[in-house]
Amino acid sequence: VGCDRSKNLVDICGEKYFQAFVCDALSVPVRSGSCDACISIAVIHHFSTAERRLATIRELARLLRPGGTALIYVWAMEQEYKNQKSKYLKEKNGSKSKDKEMNTGTAQRPVSDQGSDNSSQGSAWSDQLLNDLKDESCGAKPVADFRLPVHTNRTSFHSQDLLVPWHLKGGTKKKEESVDTVLVPGGSKELQELSPVFHRYYHVFCEGELEAVCRSLDCVRVQKSYYDQGNWCVILEKL
Repeated sequence: VGCDRSKNLVDICGEKYFQAFVCDALSVPVRSGSCDACISIAVIHHFSTAERRLATIRELARLLRPGGTALIYVWAMEQEYKNQKSKYLKEKNGSKSKDKEMNTGTAQRPVSDQGSDNSSQGSAWSDQLLNDLKDESCGAKPVADFRLPVHTNRTSFHSQDLLVPWHLKGGTKKKEESVDTVLVPGGSKELQELSPVFHRYYHVFCEGELEAVCRSLDCVRVQKSYYDQGNWCVILEKL
């Protein structure tokens, strides 16, 4: 049985006759202690606070029966580990193998999260501010002007908290939606549509961080912790 925040993805599962439902990872409508095993692949690194990341793992543990196991994958800060570059760094823009992986979604590298490319923003800063923490009632000034760096795809990470560009591909644009246009190089008058770019939040995990969060819960024990193709992974057992 699967669950996802995206109704469209859940609908695809239904079309393939799989059992799936829409829910939030912080509140899964499944009875406590009813699962032999759970997996969480490329989910927890999208939560923006340590408290929410911990709560997600606690919720995962709640679902498990005693002795049940859970597998967790999150994106690693270390894309080069033990003198070896991850597949993410090795992939080149426009490579056919990359496009193939984007469509298949392998477990060793959750490409649905690592498959965005061709960013023109580079390491520029996002214009959208996070909470400025301003209290209007007392006239307090914002504590800081928080901005998140925009990651340059297929490069090493320089920040644990960042935005990753996602380039929407395909002709799924609705008629009422507007798109940017650009002149085709070479002086042609023909116009070419630009695919929309979305920015998704990530907290990439440092070595030992995911394991430490899991060990802070007294209801589980860490069976195994390891690195796999640019991801930190743990296997938990419910006590």
